[in-house]
Amino acid sequence: MYKNLAATLVAACFFLSTAQAQTSAQTPAKLTEPIKAGFVYVSPITEAGWTRQHDEGRKAVEKALGDQVKTSFVADVAEGADAERVIRDLAQQGHQIIFTPSFGYMEPTLRVAKDFPNVKFESVTGFKTAPNVAASNARYYEGRYLAGIAAGRLTKTHVAGYVAGFPIPEVLQGINAFTLGMRSVNPKAVVKVVWLNAWFDPPKEREAAMALFNQDVDVIAFHTGSTAVMAAAQERGKMAVAYHSDMRKIGPDAQIIAVTHQWGDHYTSRVKAVINGNWTSGSVWGGVKDGMVRVGDFGPKVPPKVQDEILSQQKAVGAGQLRPFAGPITDNEGKVVLLAGQALSDAQILGMNYLVQGVQGKVSR
Repeated sequence: MYKNLAATLVAACFFLSTAQAQTSAQTPAKLTEPIKAGFVYVSPITEAGWTRQHDEGRKAVEKALGDQVKTSFVADVAEGADAERVIRDLAQQGHQIIFTPSFGYMEPTLRVAKDFPNVKFESVTGFKTAPNVAASNARYYEGRYLAGIAAGRLTKTHVAGYVAGFPIPEVLQGINAFTLGMRSVNPKAVVKVVWLNAWFDPPKEREAAMALFNQDVDVIAFHTGSTAVMAAAQERGKMAVAYHSDMRKIGPDAQIIAVTHQWGDHYTSRVKAVINGNWTSGSVWGGVKDGMVRVGDFGPKVPPKVQDEILSQQKAVGAGQLRPFAGPITDNEGKVVLLAGQALSDAQILGMNYLVQGVQGKVSR
């Protein structure tokens, strides 16, 4: 997950100038031992959420590659010095490829990579690369826009809530896309935001959700790492958008839709490249089109007509026919950001530092 606004702005130039990771035509000698792939997780592996989805990606690698790979993971690793220690330890243990899915792992990954030039590193949500460090991220905002349409169709109060981690572009993209999607079908809708300045803090997540439910919010979204917001919605009889993974087990009545992240194919292709000897550095920013983001897992409150609408719009996003950040767009202070007939570039999306019209809140600095 992104953690730093100033650093993230640099990503705008990075993603425009760096091609997606490519493979070469080399045919390597056949490996006699399985590839060792290591994974570092920023939180415990819970039944759903950010870390759960990455662990599902790890399991997909095992399923796809069988005895060609042996995976291991270390969970609940704090960003910073602890992360560097764990990543270094995995490299010393002989892992040939190491996945580090949290933005705060980017710099520790780069430091360790310098000392282990023969090990391949995958910085997930990072944006800096090196000869043996690749970067990848997903266009989460595409799913957020579609979830906003569902919320706009189902809300009765026309007030949605949003529990947000840190005020950085990745999160702002999600809030803004959700709001634009909601208001595309319900122009009266507003979105109230609570900032946590934390990725994984279940008690704070729950408290924020409860506070929003006390402010006429009847549908809620979140950009945090646990299932606490979904559980709170279930308890209060409200509606919620699941994030990272399907959370119907936690909120069987509350969940209206899930925005899920699909890492299995990407992780498998990167490990396979190491096996084949044609791994190269580069960057990937994939979305619905690439199968890295999807919406679905509808709850019982969503009528078939609305489900069909969302799935149809998802196809339009994947085909490039629907762009969440198409004009006109005005920020919530009345400034025109984008004129009708235009669309934000990747650089503008990656550097997003404002909230759109309809969002009640400020970008906490």
